[in-house]
Amino acid sequence: MKRKLQVAQFGCGKMSAYTMRYVYEKGGEIIAAFDQNPAVIGKDIGDIIGTGKKGVRVLDVREADKTLASLKPDACIITTMSLMKDLRSAFLVCAKNGINAISTCEEAFFPWNSSFAITKEIDDLAKKNSCTICGAGYQDVFWGNLIATLAGATHNIRKIRGKSSYNVEDYGIALAQVHGAGLDLAAFAKEIAAADNISPAERQALIDKGEFLPSYMWNVNGWLCERLGLTVKSQTQKCIPQTCRKDLRSETLGMTIPAGHATGMSAVVTTETEEGISIETECIGKVYAPEEFDQNDWTLMGEPDTQVVINRPATVELTCATIVNRLPDVINAEPGYITTDKMPTNRYRVKPLDAYVNR
Repeated sequence: MKRKLQVAQFGCGKMSAYTMRYVYEKGGEIIAAFDQNPAVIGKDIGDIIGTGKKGVRVLDVREADKTLASLKPDACIITTMSLMKDLRSAFLVCAKNGINAISTCEEAFFPWNSSFAITKEIDDLAKKNSCTICGAGYQDVFWGNLIATLAGATHNIRKIRGKSSYNVEDYGIALAQVHGAGLDLAAFAKEIAAADNISPAERQALIDKGEFLPSYMWNVNGWLCERLGLTVKSQTQKCIPQTCRKDLRSETLGMTIPAGHATGMSAVVTTETEEGISIETECIGKVYAPEEFDQNDWTLMGEPDTQVVINRPATVELTCATIVNRLPDVINAEPGYITTDKMPTNRYRVKPLDAYVNR
């Protein structure tokens, strides 16, 4: 490519301040931005990034279709919601206009095992219009490629156990609510945990109808099995409320969470495979108490055992940098909904992003 990479930004909240700045600092440019928040619409994106004016104003999401059709950016970054059903319209408007798209949506990382019908709909339209759609972010490296790389140095694996924690305050209100933050324990049991007290047949029925609510590790386990060549025999998940002995203030929720109420949740996903390797993963997303911090802790059990622990990863920045570094891979990939297990391992971009585009 002999020009700057041109990118559209869909969703102009907390994460976009990083993704847009990173695009500019990696030699690309933002040519359009969209949001549904009246407080953000009309702002120059430079005010969101914290730089000088960029001459690009945030448009209402209702203008995305005609704007993308007119400008034809090389790719669109979507930093809005956490579930495929919530991103369906954004993905489809990109696929309709032949625009490559990548999202921080956690379910989008490997949605084939949780929202098959929606993913297939997007896949078909993306193939028809020769563009690529995918999801990536923190999990792409720290829950996916890092573990797959360690597996490549292991002779025999019996079990993979992973645990990761993150502060929902860093990601906006939608993610905090999905984690049950702020609910009393009775409400958590009814609105969050009850969804997993079902049989495998009932769960599959929900998946078929597009009504299943996967925890983040549900999709990560699917990605890992696909990347490692494992055949899933069964998969279950359980959501457990997290609490604090003291009241906790949540600026994202705009409330003080009373002591004993849910500050978030732990979701444990257990996958058994035909090859005899089990994968047990846990993600803990909650409003942190002052002494708490992000942690990534994974162990491969076999010959030999290997553990990797990363304390205090800058999860937001790592998520956004992964998204931006992935842009050339998305553009270079074959058309369709292509999960990142089918793409090259994440790569640091020394040169401007356009230097890595093959088209």
